[in-house]
Amino acid sequence: MTGQPKVIILTPVKDAVAHLDTYFQGLYRLDYPRELLSVGLLESDSGDGTHAELQKRVVTVERDFRRVALWKKDFGFVLPNGTPRWAADLQIQRRSVLAKSRNHLLFAALRDEDWVLWLDVDVIEYPPDVLRRLLATGRDIVQPNCVKEYGGPSFDLNAWRDRGRYHLHDLRGEGELVRLHAVGGTMLLVRADLHREGLVFPTYLFGRRHPLIRRNNHFVSWRSAFRARWRGDHEGEIETEGLGIMAHAMGYECWGMPRLEIRHKNT
Repeated sequence: MTGQPKVIILTPVKDAVAHLDTYFQGLYRLDYPRELLSVGLLESDSGDGTHAELQKRVVTVERDFRRVALWKKDFGFVLPNGTPRWAADLQIQRRSVLAKSRNHLLFAALRDEDWVLWLDVDVIEYPPDVLRRLLATGRDIVQPNCVKEYGGPSFDLNAWRDRGRYHLHDLRGEGELVRLHAVGGTMLLVRADLHREGLVFPTYLFGRRHPLIRRNNHFVSWRSAFRARWRGDHEGEIETEGLGIMAHAMGYECWGMPRLEIRHKNT
């Protein structure tokens, strides 16, 4: 155990009762000392009793990890009946709320940990050594390839390079570790000190032109340097993709492991 870093696993949840068994089973299968693992959960706007169920589970699992904590924060965002979460006209609003929930959880939960592992509640399978393998890269920001079926296309298309032209399934031939311009959040490892330096999940289109700001020559120069990393449709990125662009602006690179696959529920 000597020299191994402390890690906190952070998971925002909503209407997640159906996923909790699989989520906690995955945590218990991790091949990493539990005395170095903390877990933080934020429940928001659920209509299925997720918060009450998590309250019961936290009491059960907190003795097995370094610490486990649960917070609640509602943002008042509910998808209209029959509307899929990927509906284009709701993406900015939905992902802004998700960014707020991630940031709220980060600020509430992070203490003395060395790393933050962001993990979505509906990731259903990953190798027990996935955390060790991510840490072993030595990169400040790194993620595995989230798929629905092993060997298939990437599910998490928020992880991309070159304006969204390449996703992790396109980059398997490049090797075990590849550069990314934007990242996803299904599973994402971030060195905690980057968050402490101000790396967060933008709740707005990070880098978008502003009629006042763009008169500043420094901002125009910055925007030109990063234009190749935006998809171009709105000259800015939000939530996890925005975090990736912000990281580059802070001088850090993002990485992906296209051959290290984790599975998401088949939606």
